Amino acid sequence: MNDLKDLAAYINPLLAIVGLLVGGFLAWGAVIFSFVLIPILDQIGPVDTSNVDEETQQTLLGKRIFDWLLYLNVPVVFFIVGLFVSVINAGSLSNTELIGNLLSVGIVIGSCGINAAHELGHRKATYEQRLGQVLLIPALYMHFFIEHNRGHHKFVATDEDPASAKKGDWLFWFWIKSLIGSYLSAWKLEAERLQKKDISLWSYRNQMIQFTVIQLIYLALLSYFTTGFGTLIIATSGLVGILLLETINYLEHYGLRRKKLDNGRYERVRPVHSWNANYQIGRIVLYELTRHSDHHYIASKKYQVLDHHDEAPELPFGYPMMILIALVPPLWFKIMDKRIPQI
Repeated sequence: MNDLKDLAAYINPLLAIVGLLVGGFLAWGAVIFSFVLIPILDQIGPVDTSNVDEETQQTLLGKRIFDWLLYLNVPVVFFIVGLFVSVINAGSLSNTELIGNLLSVGIVIGSCGINAAHELGHRKATYEQRLGQVLLIPALYMHFFIEHNRGHHKFVATDEDPASAKKGDWLFWFWIKSLIGSYLSAWKLEAERLQKKDISLWSYRNQMIQFTVIQLIYLALLSYFTTGFGTLIIATSGLVGILLLETINYLEHYGLRRKKLDNGRYERVRPVHSWNANYQIGRIVLYELTRHSDHHYIASKKYQVLDHHDEAPELPFGYPMMILIALVPPLWFKIMDKRIPQI
């Protein structure tokens, strides 16, 4: 049963489906669960800093259920997008229901789309990386696969990483900086990869070109199956997912910086360079993303065996509550600036 706890990651998709089918206040189900219920449960529930021993880790790594829980997000996410298209086409949504469904579907695209894609993008198997790329399509954020793996993990907690927030950065400014900087970084990284292979930037082998074509095809299909308004609403749900991702980026490394060594390189990434949150509910619904310090310390480590590190700085609340706090910059600075460790 302990292995099945990660099925909780499917609560948001289930709530989004119910909201789309039933409507009314249930259209806001995923929003209420994510940003009202989870923060409450995180605070009244225990904080788990325990780690499993090496033997148990090997057992967990051998269980395919943890992989299938990720793979299943592909049909689930696209089913929800398709269902949203159908509901929009029916034309029976009130404005309140439309906004609730838009946000709920956006939460699914962020948590079960981008977040699961993040985990799969770090896998060595090509088919798992491809599944991760597919999950990024509804967010129109496929370049994340390039920039996150080859850019963010290399330059994390430095000024060279657009996805690492400096102390004093306002969230809304960080969104702009990270959105633009990450996209340009992905083009740069792909150009460098192709140059090493003596391949033209404009070759069909350029993944940025491939991703752009795929995303245009996705938008064309949306336009075919729904109206221009429907396409805009679905794309906006993708934007909600993106902003959730970027807000999480903001809180994961806020104010933390690696030292630059005498040889011009940065010190090795350590657990102290990422903020952790060991609140159990948040950990489960986000595939242990909140144990972010260990993820950056050993990027290839699968989510079910991520460890807690005592030296890692801890967020005062779980991810959902911290996202809400980040939306109020003066409150964020008051809570977080004094907690930034001197490293």
